[in-house]
Amino acid sequence: MPGFDTTAIHAGQEPDPLTGAVAVPIYQTSTYKQDGVGGLRGGYEYSRSANPTRTALEVALAALEQGTRGLAFASGLAAEDTLLRTVCRPGDHVILPGDAYGGTFRLVARVLTNWGLEYTPVPLADLDAVRAALRENTRVIWCETPTNPLLGIADIAALAEIARAANAKLVVDNTFASPYLQQPITLGADVVVHSMTKYLGGHSDVVGGALITADDELGQQLAFHQNSMGAIAGPFDSWLVLRGIKTLGVRMDRHCSNAERVVDFLTGHPAVAAVLYPGLPEHPGHETAARQMRGFGGMVSFRLRGGEEAALKVCELVQVFTLGESLGGVESLIEHPGKMTHASVAGSPLEVPGDLVRLSVGIENVEDLLADLAQALA
Repeated sequence: MPGFDTTAIHAGQEPDPLTGAVAVPIYQTSTYKQDGVGGLRGGYEYSRSANPTRTALEVALAALEQGTRGLAFASGLAAEDTLLRTVCRPGDHVILPGDAYGGTFRLVARVLTNWGLEYTPVPLADLDAVRAALRENTRVIWCETPTNPLLGIADIAALAEIARAANAKLVVDNTFASPYLQQPITLGADVVVHSMTKYLGGHSDVVGGALITADDELGQQLAFHQNSMGAIAGPFDSWLVLRGIKTLGVRMDRHCSNAERVVDFLTGHPAVAAVLYPGLPEHPGHETAARQMRGFGGMVSFRLRGGEEAALKVCELVQVFTLGESLGGVESLIEHPGKMTHASVAGSPLEVPGDLVRLSVGIENVEDLLADLAQALA
């Protein structure tokens, strides 16, 4: 099998047979001429159902995650909604991480509960707690690893065994790691979820989501619902993600190396109370992360000794880091999760500490990033 970077550049992206174009064309069309009634060229009839640019992306996604079927959506949450309403029915139960992404929690707790879905937040690193939370109607164990924004680590292979024994699906949100650092399907996951907005796109210029399945039958079911529900990725968005994927490996190498330098700096700073990063030997999930990841990623969270006021002040004073939501772009971002991405979980069991700051460490010169943090923390 070709190496990761070769796959990222070539999977689903053969030169155009008509012109020889090396880049996949943007098929900006809604419909396709048929050669007689039902005579479809390449199976294309309407771009909600399929589009050649999106097909190229979906083939690439499946190859990168070593799955059987890839599906591209208009956003990560559109992908999650389609998945949950495909594999669950009203009255079914889902296990969520105890520190799930706020958008996922909002979708489940405030939208899908109205549809009849039940859920239980559980610390996924505690396998006994996961087993105890299982019910006869549990259909999904939803896993993030690393989690957003507390950088918790879950053992994918162990959770896969628990899910199989319970006749449930293990779904892994692989957004923080990217397929370059972690491939959950190879560890037993049934479905991988991505916000393609993040590391896959990599340039903060596109919104998209993806599902990759281990099983082709489930892939077909999801494809039916993708077409029926309609929240598909458009051709230009698909092209932007394809372009981003080509450099995923080299970008992730720089994200990881820059993040490690940032962690070293923060760990020794007197204003910092704690650094959350799975690459630290003292991180409770360090051994698991080292076993199932090829690097520890570009996401770093830390807590300030001065509390929430100090955290907000650091977010205000940085100059190279950009204050903004999202992550995974080439530029470094900083945010206050409690008042930004995770405001929707305030007052819930998933509420995050007020003194927490989250960094998406970009690929700038690392000395500039360290100097920026130093002046802000001072």
